[in-house]
Amino acid sequence: MIIGHTPVGTTQRMTSAEIALLVESRHDKVKQSIERLAARGVIVQPPMGDEPETDALGRTRITKVYVFTGEQGKRDSIIVVAQLCPEFTARLVDRWAELEARSAQPVALSRMQLLTMAMAAETELQGALAELEDSRETIGYLECKVEESASKVEALGLIAEANGSFCLTDAAKLLQMRRIDLEAELNAREWIYRRAGTGRWRGHALRERQGLVTHKVERGPKADGTEWVSEQVRITPKGIAKLAEIFGKTLGAGS
Repeated sequence: MIIGHTPVGTTQRMTSAEIALLVESRHDKVKQSIERLAARGVIVQPPMGDEPETDALGRTRITKVYVFTGEQGKRDSIIVVAQLCPEFTARLVDRWAELEARSAQPVALSRMQLLTMAMAAETELQGALAELEDSRETIGYLECKVEESASKVEALGLIAEANGSFCLTDAAKLLQMRRIDLEAELNAREWIYRRAGTGRWRGHALRERQGLVTHKVERGPKADGTEWVSEQVRITPKGIAKLAEIFGKTLGAGS
């Protein structure tokens, strides 16, 4: 038999009805004796309670009883019995000892109770394991995202530190965008603007000072002996890294 550790009761109690049975007296006589002793201050007036009782016809009715609990109740009930029938005092003391022993005795659990406890423990364990697995998946996902972000940051850092510059076509390929879309974005974000007269794109002075755009100037002789000049706006490596960060792009060969 497996023994648990839940006590039957935390507080021992005895009623005036039980005392009447122990001393083989009428319940109303016992209650009267209790009331007289309490009125004289010999005992503490015990609280009144309701207790079901079966009459001679088998019907259940509620009886008002005095309830003795704890050490005070034990003392007072012994005084009551000693007043009523001194010869039954030992019987009452034995009854209190039985109640105290029962209260301290561990409970013998039935097979059904043990199965119920085992099933509850299994359910709790499965729930804890499921939460642990969810936590592991979340941690794994976050670790992958951190690693991915770290790789992107490292790649952007390398690009930003690179030399040279990119024309708008090459920049669009790196950012995996169409050139026309990149031009629209750069114009809207005031990176570039159309130069009056020529219609060519030119970088804003502020972005140039920030090191995000630059200009490539080419010169050559004309047939009449004069010089031609061509100016092209270009995106610096730092600008590419910044745009990749803005657009959330993974840099590649483009499409």
